[in-house]
Amino acid sequence: MIEEEMEKWTSDQNQGEESGYDTVVQHVTKRTQESKEYKDMMHSLKNIMMVVVESMINKFEEDETRSQERQKKIQKEKSSSYCTDNCSDSDSSFNQSYKFCQGKLQSILDQLDPGQPKEVCLLNEYQKEAPSFWIRHPEKYMEEIVESTLSLLSVKHDQSHLVSQKVLHPIYFLVLVDTKAVWFKKWMHGYYSRTVVLRLLEKKYKSLITTAVQQCVQYFELCETMQADEIVRHSKDCGNRKKTFYYSGQELQYIYFIHSLCLLGRILIYTQGRKLFPVKLKNRKDSVSLTDLLVLFTQLIYYSPSCSKMTSAAHLENYSPASMVTEVLQILCDQKECAIECLCNNTVVESLLQPIRSLMKGAKAAPNCSETALIYIADILARIASIEEGLSLLLYGENMNSSEEKSSTGAHIIAQFLKKLLDEDISFFSGSEMLPVVKAAFISTCCQIYGTCEGLQVLIPYSLHDSLAKAWKKTNLLSERSPTPVEGSDSVSSVSQESQNITAWEENLLDGLLNFAATPKGLLLLQRTGAISECVTFMFNRYVQKLQISRHKKFDYGGLVTQVASTAAGTAALQSSGFINALITELWANLECGKDDVRVTNPRATPVDPIDQSCQKSFLALVTLLSYPAIYELVGNQDLPNKAEYSLREVPTCIIDIIDRLIILNSEAKICSLFNYEQSHIFGLRLLSVICCDLDTLLLLEAQYQVSAILLNAQEENILETSESHSDFIIDGLSVERNHVLVRINLIGGPMERTLPPRILEKGDDPYPWPMFSSYPLPDCYLSEGTRNADRKQDKDSDLGKILLHFKMSDKQTEWIENCRRQFCKMMKARPDIISGGALVELLEKFVLHLSESPSECYFPSVEYKATDANVKNESLSSVQQLGIKMTVRYGKFLHLLKDGAENDLTWVLKHCERFLKQQQARVKSSLLCLQGSYTGYDWFVSSLFMIMLGDKEKTFQFLQQFSRLLTSAFLWLPRLHISRYLPVDTIESGIHPVYFCSTHYIEMLLKTELPLVFSAFHMSDFAPSQICLQWITQCFWNYLDWLEVCHYITTCIFLGPDYQVYICIAIFKHLQQDILKHTQTQDLQVFLKEEALHGFRVSDYFEYMKILEQNYRPVLLRDMQNIRV
Repeated sequence: MIEEEMEKWTSDQNQGEESGYDTVVQHVTKRTQESKEYKDMMHSLKNIMMVVVESMINKFEEDETRSQERQKKIQKEKSSSYCTDNCSDSDSSFNQSYKFCQGKLQSILDQLDPGQPKEVCLLNEYQKEAPSFWIRHPEKYMEEIVESTLSLLSVKHDQSHLVSQKVLHPIYFLVLVDTKAVWFKKWMHGYYSRTVVLRLLEKKYKSLITTAVQQCVQYFELCETMQADEIVRHSKDCGNRKKTFYYSGQELQYIYFIHSLCLLGRILIYTQGRKLFPVKLKNRKDSVSLTDLLVLFTQLIYYSPSCSKMTSAAHLENYSPASMVTEVLQILCDQKECAIECLCNNTVVESLLQPIRSLMKGAKAAPNCSETALIYIADILARIASIEEGLSLLLYGENMNSSEEKSSTGAHIIAQFLKKLLDEDISFFSGSEMLPVVKAAFISTCCQIYGTCEGLQVLIPYSLHDSLAKAWKKTNLLSERSPTPVEGSDSVSSVSQESQNITAWEENLLDGLLNFAATPKGLLLLQRTGAISECVTFMFNRYVQKLQISRHKKFDYGGLVTQVASTAAGTAALQSSGFINALITELWANLECGKDDVRVTNPRATPVDPIDQSCQKSFLALVTLLSYPAIYELVGNQDLPNKAEYSLREVPTCIIDIIDRLIILNSEAKICSLFNYEQSHIFGLRLLSVICCDLDTLLLLEAQYQVSAILLNAQEENILETSESHSDFIIDGLSVERNHVLVRINLIGGPMERTLPPRILEKGDDPYPWPMFSSYPLPDCYLSEGTRNADRKQDKDSDLGKILLHFKMSDKQTEWIENCRRQFCKMMKARPDIISGGALVELLEKFVLHLSESPSECYFPSVEYKATDANVKNESLSSVQQLGIKMTVRYGKFLHLLKDGAENDLTWVLKHCERFLKQQQARVKSSLLCLQGSYTGYDWFVSSLFMIMLGDKEKTFQFLQQFSRLLTSAFLWLPRLHISRYLPVDTIESGIHPVYFCSTHYIEMLLKTELPLVFSAFHMSDFAPSQICLQWITQCFWNYLDWLEVCHYITTCIFLGPDYQVYICIAIFKHLQQDILKHTQTQDLQVFLKEEALHGFRVSDYFEYMKILEQNYRPVLLRDMQNIRV
């Protein structure tokens, strides 16, 4: 009938407008329920059920009669069983013996209290069901139920006695049928009933809370006093007992303890519940505070006796004291506010650390502390570390300014313990099968700590990356040597199990190593271990299986990929792992193929957005992946395929293929190979637009593939000749996109120095008023005339000249330097616009000369340079350098800073710089392309300085020689430390620049503290601040800031120190905060930060803010910056 109705409805709807699925269901359901057939079926079913139920009732009554007779016999034989057992540790017997169904439960209730057999089960079932419907009734109805229940359960009795047959009060019956207090959990879930429960507990029934706490305290005291041999004997007795239908008094008391524990755990989740503490107990002088209760819980983990090994794993997990307490603490950790109030305090953390401290001192942690207890403790510590306040507590203690020994804080203890475990420097548990699991648990805890910038800074002295790498290499050897199981052999299962254990342990070690890649400095440490390829392959395998990276890791794959892709070695690892191949295959499937397994009922909608939603994720992944170090490693010195023919089934597998098939469509064969030509090419042009915002990438693609010429040619082919003398460009999605890209890649300038044409059409008669072009030069409308520096006012130079005269008054060099810095700060705050032009040149020259003559200011040794013009005349610059020179001179002439002949002068400077730096470079053998020779990018700092020096080549090079002795040169002038002999060998071989592992590391660290919303936005976007900051710094903010602000960035770092590079980036993020939050919501943060100039940002506006940052962070930053040398 249902099928007939569906077909009838469908045929009716084909005649008219299509309806939704829900409408169909509602119609068919209504017609079916109103039908005679349905009513007959229900009547028949009702009659059958009545017969079945009556039969079951008769059978149950017969079973009940037999059960009563059997129980009377048992009571006579076991009359003393309820009160004679003095052992309260009954978890193992409970777990082993009583996993019961409802029928057996009835027998148990009859035995415990024959007078009231069935009511408890019914009451508990009602308790659990009531919350689902009582919102439909008056509030008074719910309040009456709650108050009646609490009144029933709060019957007072003497807690000093164990349970006996004569004092079984209502709560004992309830705990038997609902050991984990599920009824209470449901009552506390909704606000509607929770407020009533908590109000009544506070005003009338606080004794229920007091009794629950008393149960926990009594159980803990029993655990403390119980002897080990008693525990073992009791566990064996419990394990050997046959299944019966009664509980001993101690077992019942234990179940009551579990119920109390669950009830208290649920109360502590809520603010009003925590306000019920402290509570006053009988026979105790002091009240039990919230912290006291949490300490009690933590102590129960390692003081509770271990369950017998005969107990099944499922029961052990469900009812052992340690697992129950851990479950409660885990729930508390999952609620941030609750975790901060309950667990993020020194007393609770110290209680968790107590067994670890004891083990490290060579003492037994606690009478019953087992490997399982340590695993639970590590889990809770990891969850605490995942909360910002908890991490701070572990790193610095409660009093961050205290003069106490910092090495005694939680993070230090955990790291020391893990290091001893990895180095096998602890005798306890040696040879235990559980030891690798204990190690894995503490690795997970440490991952939470060193996966953050501030946590890594604290744990670096322990060299955990080395210990993990050493353990991994040892395990890797074992896995290679493990014997192959032989079919039919008795040892097959044991060998297989051992192999699985080794594999699991190896994966835990790789996971621990991989988490170092969450921060820039951590990535350097990972690279030094030589295990980065294996770690990235492990990450990719987890990604393919859609598995989490680690148990408590907040970092997603995207964040790790961003960090890894910011370095050449990381990119090589991504390539070899198959990650890039998989990313491109997924992109192509969405962009060109669609999903074959989806039944097509309607044609695919034509995409409205330039990049369809199905491809947006892949687009952002490529934007994140393709930093300049990554692009150079993936496409450097490689030609495009440029095939004569492309098969429609030919799927790209690498970045070269993406450039060939989506970006540089310079042949009919490429165009015909695309199913969705316009959509796919727009995707490629959008990608080109973003990646070419990195000027090094732009120069590389231009040098290798002549991108501009190909785009200009495509524009020329888009011209429609309307007459012999007049022609117009065809305006479509592709021509508009190409026009935008051509202006972006051919015009250098900050937000006020160039105008980029929009990518959208306007309403009206002229939808695209921006002129298109198919040859150079660009139309003048894209150049901003108002910002050119043609007319430098004389008063600016004279004002700065007076300041220079003032600088000459002091004879002492140190005083002069400090005075100069003070005057510079005053100028930047009062009149920043005068710090430019010829007077700036003189100021920089004098200041750097004085610094280079002061031994305390010099960081690098003096290098004698004797090369002459003749020596460098015949040396050639790379095509990338030559294109960079043309770009620089074009920009300098636009700003009226450079004159004709500047191209030759800049070439001279760059050749001498390259020769000068080669004298200080080390020989290195590496498979990385970036380490094969000279610096692979363009020298944007030297070009900026050349423009600041108004094109004077002699002054520029002389300044650079003096400047190269200063620490600041390491961070402003990136080629300065390319394969430099001043760096440690393992740092050179990593190919990672100090700007990345030092400057951007601290940018991320400060961002988390100073601008937590911005830091969270990056995390939510699967993007890392380090990548965009590295791009800004590498190209000296060209295209992001106007020329005057570029000068202010450079001079500020030279005058005030290299740490100002970090502060300026933090100031930029502060300036962009609202935009960053907005683009996080629109899910295009990566694109926004790479494409958009820094509108409205002025270095001088944030001087006061940066001074505050200097006061708070300079000692740590400068110390780390000074440690980059050998």
